[in-house]
Amino acid sequence: MELTMIICQNVPEVIWNAFRLANMMLEEMDDVSIFLNGPSVKYQDLDSEQFPLNELAKIFTLSEGRLFA
Repeated sequence: MELTMIICQNVPEVIWNAFRLANMMLEEMDDVSIFLNGPSVKYQDLDSEQFPLNELAKIFTLSEGRLFA
């Protein structure tokens, strides 16, 4: 299955859940793309211990997920 997710919020929990779902789908061999729009483009600034966005994004891109901004 091919899936494109569009994220346009700067709420860390929303972005975190989107990356988690995308990584789960990649494990199932689906094709996943994430398009960051508006305030979500700066997701790296929202990284925290509770919401490790940078680590999830790294896993996503190393697992052949496509990240667009």
